[in-house]
Amino acid sequence: MKYRRRIYYSSTQRAEIWDRWQRGESMSSIGRVFDRQSSSVFSVISPTGGIRPADRKRGKHALSLAEREEISRGLCIKHSLRAIGRRLGRSPSTISREVRRNGGASQYRATTSEQAAWDRALRPKVCKLACYPSLSRAVSAKLRRKWSPEQIAGWLKRVFPEEPHKQVSHETIYRSLYIQARGVLKKELFEHLRAKRTVPRSRHASLKRKLLGQIKDAVLISERPASAEDRAIPGH
Repeated sequence: MKYRRRIYYSSTQRAEIWDRWQRGESMSSIGRVFDRQSSSVFSVISPTGGIRPADRKRGKHALSLAEREEISRGLCIKHSLRAIGRRLGRSPSTISREVRRNGGASQYRATTSEQAAWDRALRPKVCKLACYPSLSRAVSAKLRRKWSPEQIAGWLKRVFPEEPHKQVSHETIYRSLYIQARGVLKKELFEHLRAKRTVPRSRHASLKRKLLGQIKDAVLISERPASAEDRAIPGH
């Protein structure tokens, strides 16, 4: 059996894919830009349910790569964790925890520890619908009545304006439907969506589709001047 070579996109290419997807381009047209199949574009877009993930940012109190390099150098010359922490302006417990979770003093490496920190940050966060079962039930009930996620989000905001814990964005609803690993909204509710796609299309794509077939600057028959009625049209 012949296996296809796995395709990797750089961070810059991924950003361009999301830019084009949000502008309403199809997966096929995006794939042609990179001389690849639409399935490779799907592999980038589908994990987050077709909704662009937020840009990753380092936590305000997280160790930087430069600090990790300083820790690595300090360990090499046998400095104590307390001395390293003092030089960095960090508590000894912060340095101790960093070294312990990344192989100990003998195996600690700055670049490896930096990558591990980013990987740990990728752990899925608990979904709001999972934290509030009553909210999940309310959303499920509206989906069964064929309300769109946008309608549900707007309704919750109107009904509970002062209670943020009873509100949820339409993006969160879509993610919970399209990413079944979350285990919040049942897969059967997907069938109640008006548009049953593998991933939701962007708003711009929907607008483009609505405009297809429309004549630009068209004049309604009811708005035609009276003089047009007297014109003779050959063959009619």
